[in-house]
Amino acid sequence: MIVDMAIERMLDFYKGNFHDISHFLNVYTLAKTIGVQEKLDENAQQILELAAIVHDISCPLCREKYGDTNGKKQELESPPLVKAFLEELSVSAKIIQRVSWIVAHHHTYTDVNGIEHQILLEADYLVNAGENQYSEKSVENAKNQIFKTNTGKRLLCSMYHCLSLSESNSYGE
Repeated sequence: MIVDMAIERMLDFYKGNFHDISHFLNVYTLAKTIGVQEKLDENAQQILELAAIVHDISCPLCREKYGDTNGKKQELESPPLVKAFLEELSVSAKIIQRVSWIVAHHHTYTDVNGIEHQILLEADYLVNAGENQYSEKSVENAKNQIFKTNTGKRLLCSMYHCLSLSESNSYGE
């Protein structure tokens, strides 16, 4: 219920910006899929889905304030926007804090903190790779350096025809 309300509010928030709406819906769908396939518990799944919905909430502000949507600027500007957005949906303070932290680190590939953070990184990369036409080398590097879940790696290789899936990972089997 909260996730559905968040989607509706985010659609309104982006005021008809096709790219922003398409991007968040695609990231949300992939994050949800990875979370379900990786068998996240209900709480982690809700945190993941909320983070995916609001992960780029600061893009309109960054465009206005800085003239671009640089990832580090997004991470800097996101926490108060996420907090206000989720408080209006009556989300618990604990969940708001976790979602806000994940969103404030969704362009940071080091010191990944938890499965929800990992999956959001993977889902966002999957969408960005298509939108920005990442090279085969970039995709292969991401598979080896960023992707940890079995589901994320399968999606990456299915979508972008990367090489083998033989590397081990720290999530899943």
